Amino acid sequence: MDRPDLPLNGLRAFEVAARQGSFTRAAIELRVTQAAVSQQIRRLEDLLGVTLFNRASTGLVLTGEGAALHPVLTRNLDQIGAMLDRFRDGRYRETLHLGVVTTFATGWLIERLPDFQAAHPGISLRVFTNNNRTEITREGLHMAIRFGDGVWPGLDSVPLLDAPMSPFCAPDLAAQLHQPPDLAGFTLLRSYRSDEWPGWFDAAGAPCPDIEGPVLDSSVALAELAMSGLGVAMLPVPMFTRHIVAGRLMRPFATELRNGRYWLTWPRAKPLSAGMQILRDWLADAAARAG
Repeated sequence: MDRPDLPLNGLRAFEVAARQGSFTRAAIELRVTQAAVSQQIRRLEDLLGVTLFNRASTGLVLTGEGAALHPVLTRNLDQIGAMLDRFRDGRYRETLHLGVVTTFATGWLIERLPDFQAAHPGISLRVFTNNNRTEITREGLHMAIRFGDGVWPGLDSVPLLDAPMSPFCAPDLAAQLHQPPDLAGFTLLRSYRSDEWPGWFDAAGAPCPDIEGPVLDSSVALAELAMSGLGVAMLPVPMFTRHIVAGRLMRPFATELRNGRYWLTWPRAKPLSAGMQILRDWLADAAARAG
């Protein structure tokens, strides 16, 4: 069937009548007469060559053909209605829920959000931080920025920023560190990724000591402890460069561990909305410019 010939009035009347289970209640919702609803549905049935309803003492009962058509109409009319709502006040609007690992949010994203809002005032971006463990659909998110290798079941992804890891500590503690083996005499603060310190020592060509320091699920919390002089933290370098510039942290060694990067992810089975495409492209461009 060609789209210009879609019987839109009849399809809408059918969807409402099927949902309401009554021509009378459908007429009230549509603000037309019961006769008008009945006529529109009869014309739709004539066009399709099938019967969509059977009448019963309890109301309307969908036929097999009607039961097949109804959920398709409901889903698509809901999508059309949601899209039209975004054009209120004469401009496109969309609300996006973005999950972000806390380190990336505080170290890179939040300071750039005013630029995004200025460029795209029709998109309301709501940021929800996490510890890099998130389930997009279950948590009501549209997209999520996370650290890893870019492979997550059921998700598509685009790379944003490399995130090499390196030890960070307070300046007075850094003055006591000259070679990687010197770290054995200090508390090594750990994340839940237990392979980070062994991987870094391997890259530095030094044996990894027994690590018994606290385990935290946030690089931000690790950085706070390191700034307080309570140990040496393994942190993603780009997220804490400004702390070095401010003199709050130092990198005693240049050796880096590369075991992941930050990615933007979204459910593979769900098409990207216009706002999601805009956010994806903006993030990718901003990350490319940041190097």
